[in-house]
Amino acid sequence: MSDTARDILIVDDEPAICNLLARLIRKEGLCAEVAHSGLSALDAIHKSPPDLLLLDYRLPDMTGQDVMREARLILPELPVVVITAYASVQTAVDSMRAGAVDFLAKPFDHKKLLSIIRSTLARQEASHSPSVAHRLTTEGEIHSGLQDSMGPSRVIRELAQQVERVAASNFNVLLVGETGTGKELVSQAIHRSSSRRKGPFVPVDCGALPDQLLESELFGHEKGAFTGAVHRKPGKFEQANGGTLFLDEISNLSWTAQGKLLRAIQERVIYRLGGTEPIRVNVRLIAACNQDLTFAAERGEFRSDLFFRLNEFMLRLPALRDRREDISHLAQRFLKETNQELGRAVQGFSAEAVDRMHCYNWPGNVRQLRNVVRQAVLMADEYVELHHMSLLDSSIVLASSLTNLDVGCDKEWLDMPLKEVVRREVAQIERKILVNALRHTTGNKLKAAQLLCIDYKTLLNKVKEYSIDIGYN
Repeated sequence: MSDTARDILIVDDEPAICNLLARLIRKEGLCAEVAHSGLSALDAIHKSPPDLLLLDYRLPDMTGQDVMREARLILPELPVVVITAYASVQTAVDSMRAGAVDFLAKPFDHKKLLSIIRSTLARQEASHSPSVAHRLTTEGEIHSGLQDSMGPSRVIRELAQQVERVAASNFNVLLVGETGTGKELVSQAIHRSSSRRKGPFVPVDCGALPDQLLESELFGHEKGAFTGAVHRKPGKFEQANGGTLFLDEISNLSWTAQGKLLRAIQERVIYRLGGTEPIRVNVRLIAACNQDLTFAAERGEFRSDLFFRLNEFMLRLPALRDRREDISHLAQRFLKETNQELGRAVQGFSAEAVDRMHCYNWPGNVRQLRNVVRQAVLMADEYVELHHMSLLDSSIVLASSLTNLDVGCDKEWLDMPLKEVVRREVAQIERKILVNALRHTTGNKLKAAQLLCIDYKTLLNKVKEYSIDIGYN
């Protein structure tokens, strides 16, 4: 351990316990501070960040889990040792799941407690040493990489395991998840962990380009192939040769473009627009979409033969509302990044801001959370308060869309399969949300797309699909 005295914060509502722990710790040459409630502990962490937290599991105003959750928003790497008189196997399990590094039951053995403190502080110091940091970086482990980027929840750990398994193969991968869930992040993790890692990773946004431009983008073109083609241009397939081609928003491809993509996958040969020379390509395909292509293929809206070519392995990315335990980790990460970007020194989030983030439904997922935190850091001084977080507009749109919505009562649906009933109900909800978003923005489709955290072309496709006309020019 370093020669510098380490600070330990003791949190317990019993003064006698606090005094005993403080004396033991100070005899070890360490500094000890005391707090008798969860709120006073969080305030102390804000004012003077400790190196370790000794935390009673039951406090008069908060649970130990609540304190750990909010303390990690302020100090993500703060080690916590839980001490409690209400010891049980379940309490210990709950504490460790919440992020505690160790657990002790009262009455505790003084030597054991001091041993835990020493080993915890030693591990913390070692993890910040340059040699250890370099080793962890060069190992490039998928689990730690994805969890650092996406969060420490169980579902992300399981996702990382699936990524590790499929990365070792040469399977084409289909990523399915709502907008803003991190599909490109996962695709990059697959590429970096595969045998193609030394080759290029080439992303293409299939939703951002019209058909003719998309075909030229994918396959390239010869000089004079069309007006404006003043020189030969290699396509993304050629650029990704020996590496990975990431096709985002694959569901936006037209039927014709799907056919040409299928032929390229089957034959591993492409032709530039205006060219007759076959060009052999060796790429791994990772495709992504924000809807389940299984249903689209069943309804004839997406080529089933192309779907099966892309879907050699499917990964489903969870929405942020389904892994709320990652919100604190992500919010703190985005706060740090924005502080560095803007040269700010915002220290953390208020309790009200934390509660709002954990209760909010996040229709735009991680991308929306990042945008909210970035704007809040720009506006905040010392801490992000609730009024710095611009969640109101989209909350109004969603709340007004879902009010008094009747579900599954039409007689014509009685003989339909459940899957079809659900599909129609979801379509009704989606249409209503789109209509309210457009009304809220007085018909401005770009602003409506931004409000709903979807790309502009997806909004246009949905407006056309649902024949939405709200009367604005």
